[in-house]
Amino acid sequence: MSTQAIKFKNIAWDNAGILHFPADFDENKKYATVVTMHPIGSCKEQTAGNVYGKALAEAGFIVLAFDASFQGESGGTPRYIENPYHRTDDVRYAIDYLETLPYVDADKIGILGVCGGGAYSLNIAMTERRIKAVVSITGVNFGRLLRDGFAGGSPMEVLSKVATQRSAEAKGGDLLTINMLPDSVEAGKAAGIEDIDVLEATDYYKTSRGQTKGGATSAVYSRMGVGMGWDAFYLSETLLTQPILVVIGDKPGGFGAFRDGYEIVRRAASAKKELLVIKGFSHYDLYDQPEPVKQALEKAIPFFKENL
Repeated sequence: MSTQAIKFKNIAWDNAGILHFPADFDENKKYATVVTMHPIGSCKEQTAGNVYGKALAEAGFIVLAFDASFQGESGGTPRYIENPYHRTDDVRYAIDYLETLPYVDADKIGILGVCGGGAYSLNIAMTERRIKAVVSITGVNFGRLLRDGFAGGSPMEVLSKVATQRSAEAKGGDLLTINMLPDSVEAGKAAGIEDIDVLEATDYYKTSRGQTKGGATSAVYSRMGVGMGWDAFYLSETLLTQPILVVIGDKPGGFGAFRDGYEIVRRAASAKKELLVIKGFSHYDLYDQPEPVKQALEKAIPFFKENL
């Protein structure tokens, strides 16, 4: 398998990506292609790219893993904005780029996302009909996550604070960038955090296990109001019709992938939809741990081969 660093045009900046090619790649042939979406606060070099993207390329697909706008090596300022509308719209520009490549079969484009990227993938498929099949790996509905307290309080409390902060910044005040995780697992426990998802997220993002320069786990606080009013699954009963595979672990945590997985499979209008519950594993096990990843890929690879 080989890779190639690329850039594609967005609104007024470039997005950075990595193309993963099958080992027997032939530029004169056309290939089914999968776009991968990284988690919230993550980057293309982490789970969606270096685990799932790599495995899909080894299975014969072209894969485009890219950094979201305002994150990683992609353009857009200020940095560290997590805006669901930007995150999903990035995919349209990624597909525009893929359609310029002679070896990409434009009729066989799928998408796979991890964590927030999993729910973003389901959401963008509703209105981006060039996407023919979707795999969500431990997908989390970012808007629901914020409303459930991940932003640091009740929705109205957070929105009031966001409004105050944005007004201050508009008048020349400093930009407030928050870190969404504790500095270490030990620091999290010392602060009274017991939730498995927060502690395992910290273990992934704050240690050599998954830490990379582009995966900052930070967010501009004054821009978080947009996510508070967003719902990844809105209109899924009507617009989400492509084949979907939703993969979750059966050890639920505070980020809510377990409940979100059941919800979207129940609500989606897709005639072909499957929920894979991997026994004995958690949200972050599905990022990079060999056994749950193996089980997820044993479903995802034939799913894409059947539906692309």
